Amino acid sequence: MSDSLLYIVSTPIGNLGDMTPRAIEVLRQVDIIAAEDTRHSKRLMNHFGIDTPLTPCHDHNERHQAEMIIRRMQAGETVALISDAGTPLISDPGFYLVRSVREAGFRVVPVPGACAFIAALSVSGLPTDRFYFEGFLPAKGAGRRKRIESLAAFSNTWGVYESPHRIMELLDDLVTVLGSERYIALAREITKTFETILAGTVSEVQAILESDSNQQRGEFVVLVEGHKEKKDSEIGRDIEKMLQRLMVDLPIKKAAAVVADLTGLRKKDLYELGLSIKAGE
Repeated sequence: MSDSLLYIVSTPIGNLGDMTPRAIEVLRQVDIIAAEDTRHSKRLMNHFGIDTPLTPCHDHNERHQAEMIIRRMQAGETVALISDAGTPLISDPGFYLVRSVREAGFRVVPVPGACAFIAALSVSGLPTDRFYFEGFLPAKGAGRRKRIESLAAFSNTWGVYESPHRIMELLDDLVTVLGSERYIALAREITKTFETILAGTVSEVQAILESDSNQQRGEFVVLVEGHKEKKDSEIGRDIEKMLQRLMVDLPIKKAAAVVADLTGLRKKDLYELGLSIKAGE
């Protein structure tokens, strides 16, 4: 590797089989690896026969380490950044380092791999076309509830990471703020031996964890279904006539979009009504 690069390398979140061949190759070839916890990462390096030197890079020393890493890159060295597990910078250190390296004129290259949030989202059964990642909520109850209140009206799926000693408090707060019937998915210990994916209303998932304390152990991703606006059970006859008239000259989808813009009704509902009108002709 002749060019000085900073590689952002994803590592397994549990199952070592998720380590990619490219990640192994990069970690073997770089001059130094910046790791969130060198003792933790040393075990991973030993497993894959990687003997590249490690240097710590975490929340408390990232600014100092960024200066050191840039000096080494200026001297022609190539560096990799890893976190304890998963994709670096996703609720982990690294933002300041990446920004500083880019501002110093060096390339930053991703080496994709495991990410707990994306893995959980993919099996949640919740809409994935748009979603929001909150990271960790505030540790204290009042702050946590206030933040949930700000997320309550989101129409898209959203999710958080949570620790075992706060998971029940989080579920209590979800009931308090969102109600017991909001649909959620809870992913525990993803890719590990006791991986569990639960889905249902908040109260249903809460009951499962209350009945089995083992389900309260491990690291969690909690995904919450977006808020659904209540809709009128019927679309007025006048609006139906408007839609029907537009459909004479426009495709159903376009006609539904026009009526939605004029009335504020949901385009999806108007499109379904248009299909029904078309089928009855």
